[in-house]
Amino acid sequence: MYHHSGSVARQTAGSAVGVLDPAASATADREAIHFQRCTWCGTAMYHRLLCPVCQGSELRTERSEGVGTVRHSTIVHRNTPAARNVSLVEMAEGFVVRGRVMGPPIGIHSGDRVRLSTAKDPVRGEPVFQLVDEPYRAWT
Repeated sequence: MYHHSGSVARQTAGSAVGVLDPAASATADREAIHFQRCTWCGTAMYHRLLCPVCQGSELRTERSEGVGTVRHSTIVHRNTPAARNVSLVEMAEGFVVRGRVMGPPIGIHSGDRVRLSTAKDPVRGEPVFQLVDEPYRAWT
């Protein structure tokens, strides 16, 4: 996956396979989230043109490890045949991304740890996550 920073297209660091084999790179990109980090203040962000902290425009593209924590989750019934969840996930690198967590929508809660399953949902184009740990909640 290529992102533009200024007038230079940069490929994710450490992805030499992508240079040699475009098909392998396309497959790897479907399984990864790429984000930007400000070269001036170090703030991590998702799909921004300017840094929200210092307004810098020099952003470098990095690849996320794909682990995070659900910060907010809601159940959506609109424009879908079945209820689905929409979650805000804070990634370990410090940026927040909107996506879907697999599982029953009512079973996803703030604080749940998640791991990236697929970088793009085939229908909505959002990242899809899966729970890292089964929730251990007391039924009261």
